[in-house]
Amino acid sequence: MRLLLLLALFLPFSAASAASAASAPSGDPIKLGHYGSLTGKDAAFGVATRKGVLLAIEEINAHGGILGRPLAYLVEDIQSKQGEAATAVKKLVSRDKVVAVIGANASANSLEAAPVCQLAKIPMMAISSTNPRVTEVGDYIFRICFIDPFQGAVLAKFAHTSLKAKRVALLTAVNSPYSVGLSSVLRQDFTAHGGEIVAEQKYNEGEKDFRAQLTALRPLKPDVIAVTGFYTEAALICRQARALGLDVPFIGGDGWEAPQLIELGGKAVEGTYYSTYFSAENDAPVVRTFVQKFSARWNREVPEAVSALGYDAVYVIAAALTKAGTTEGPKLRDALAATKNFPGVTGITTIDEKRNSAKAAVMLTVKNGRSVFFEAVTP
Repeated sequence: MRLLLLLALFLPFSAASAASAASAPSGDPIKLGHYGSLTGKDAAFGVATRKGVLLAIEEINAHGGILGRPLAYLVEDIQSKQGEAATAVKKLVSRDKVVAVIGANASANSLEAAPVCQLAKIPMMAISSTNPRVTEVGDYIFRICFIDPFQGAVLAKFAHTSLKAKRVALLTAVNSPYSVGLSSVLRQDFTAHGGEIVAEQKYNEGEKDFRAQLTALRPLKPDVIAVTGFYTEAALICRQARALGLDVPFIGGDGWEAPQLIELGGKAVEGTYYSTYFSAENDAPVVRTFVQKFSARWNREVPEAVSALGYDAVYVIAAALTKAGTTEGPKLRDALAATKNFPGVTGITTIDEKRNSAKAAVMLTVKNGRSVFFEAVTP
């Protein structure tokens, strides 16, 4: 299946519009805003997402745009800093007059920005913000990813069923809504499976020394240690754990997915596992085509899950714009809310009544210095 088929299926061209699709779009651009961490400690997420977003926009413009108009892409770098997301989105909404906003990756950033979009009645599509509170901000806030209760249940089932773990220890980043939420659900579901959470140690994002927490866990002899934060701290935790003689499996959520996990963690992250939305090894034709086009566009890079989510987010918004027939916020919001069975590269997307998108999860493992597909898991 070619990516143009996605456009044909979900941007319902008439015969006349299809005939004119090869011509360049004209008219005033339809502005899409994007905010993310393009620099700083979380830059891997923002940069990878941007590549998927930009690829989708380029494809759509190459095939006639939306409503006969080109898509314009405006991006704001929040520099991996708390407090920057709201400022960035205010610029996109008030200064740039975007019709929809894409982002963010971290739940904390989306929670900062969502009230701005809600007040302005501009739809926002979060990329990988899995905390349930994000879409609870209001009816203009959506997400293209699954949510923490789903991901936590996936990790609990994986630890119990695939790793045969009976005793799990948690390491939670207490200043991250994402990490706190994921740990909460993992704890609840793992104990429901009959397992035991032997301890929960806490840390803050940005810390670099985790030896005290790991030393406290070592005598408890957990079968698995779950680190529910992001890749930078996860990599350092694994390195320090191995140095202390902790050789049990480590697991994490989609916050682990970045090349820097392996760059920072080296051999210490070999044999670790994490859940995510997408595997470039998937043999589905639409995924194969996406991987080929992404690699061609971005100098042979392999797309990460957030790249695929960013790509799908643009196509879902484009489909909603076409369905609405206008860029007006309320009508675009209604069209987004009506999204059903959209076959993107990250799977089938249906927006539910809480504006969340439930997706099947995949588990990746680090093997020989690469993240590779391990298995698909549903709770």
